[in-house]
Amino acid sequence: MAITKEKKDELIKKFARHDGDTGSPEVQIALLTDDINNLNAHLKAHKQDHHSYVGLLKKIGHRRNLLRYLKNKDITRYRELIKELGLRR
Repeated sequence: MAITKEKKDELIKKFARHDGDTGSPEVQIALLTDDINNLNAHLKAHKQDHHSYVGLLKKIGHRRNLLRYLKNKDITRYRELIKELGLRR
């Protein structure tokens, strides 16, 4: 279920604000979104897996907090990010 190194590097490269950037809100949100999508697919296939559901809710909450932070800090970066990730907000 874990994200592959190649996929993670690709997401970091795509959403990084500068070289070596791995901690900006955009990168963190993109990685969490990928994890959330993977967990959603897993839970659709394994309906009885309630432990993964708890992890999914934690990741959603973390992403929500990061999105709120980015929205308050820079609304244009927030709008570009949700448009690129295809999030409903």
